[in-house]
Amino acid sequence: MPQIRRHRLLPLALAALLASALPTLAQAGDDDAPPPSMAELLDASSPADWRSLDPENTVYLELDAGRVIIELAPDFAPAHAENVRTLARGHFWDGLSVYRSHDNFVVQWGDPESGDARRPVGAARDALPAEFERNASGLEFHALPDADGWAPEVGFAAGFPAGRDPHEGKAWLAHCYGMVGAGRNAEPDSSIGAELYAVIGQSPRQLDRNITLVGRVVKGIELLSSLPRGPEPMGFYEDPAQRTPILSVRLASEVPAGERLRLQALRTDSAAFAELVEARRNRRDDFYKRPAGHIDLCNVMLPVRVAAD
Repeated sequence: MPQIRRHRLLPLALAALLASALPTLAQAGDDDAPPPSMAELLDASSPADWRSLDPENTVYLELDAGRVIIELAPDFAPAHAENVRTLARGHFWDGLSVYRSHDNFVVQWGDPESGDARRPVGAARDALPAEFERNASGLEFHALPDADGWAPEVGFAAGFPAGRDPHEGKAWLAHCYGMVGAGRNAEPDSSIGAELYAVIGQSPRQLDRNITLVGRVVKGIELLSSLPRGPEPMGFYEDPAQRTPILSVRLASEVPAGERLRLQALRTDSAAFAELVEARRNRRDDFYKRPAGHIDLCNVMLPVRVAAD
């Protein structure tokens, strides 16, 4: 588990969308025509299949190597998302660092000396409730058709990979590659969003419903996943010179329009997304000799593109 302080859709199921996509794909096979590739499916999508990222919920993490862009998830972690926005406006992370790179797990950034004398958080709240899960009522949840070992149902909600338990009436975000969480100590309500981590290894789904997830990296994850690994057992850099300096963390809404990257995400409640999922569930290109007929939640692509001018 991340030691986050040092030492310390339209009401339409994705399954139904997948079913509606199957005749088109099957017809391509009947005609002996090659099935559309994932790139072709994206090229064939319409503007309505895409949504623009909200600048108020988009965070720019600026490193020497470039920009990491994070989309916040206020539908699942509203208090943490608000704190992250407040911390960004207050320039909390400017001059801090990425101080941990745990192989096949996470990278972590914030104040490496955090503890009882942690850096002041300004106007941000210094205590938040744990936001491990939310009430599933009213949440547009688009379920995958395949079984999952970590949740009774998995799929997508508000554009993020999620799990759901219909009997409990609860839903939660899943620890897939690129997801961003708020580090905490042993107490469930000890995170405030000042210490963040991104998943860079095989999806640690055992952390689902145990840590508050605040969003996901939508661009620039390679700038984090390629960082040199810190020493065992936790990946914290022992030599401060190994840390990666953070130039700034800003909300996209506070960045001049000419400096923003106008990103769009494929809507997870669209037929285009359903076709993309089915194309990955049953790869039909020449390389694949045995289509799987199954896909893991964290292996589903969540496409993002730069909006056309």
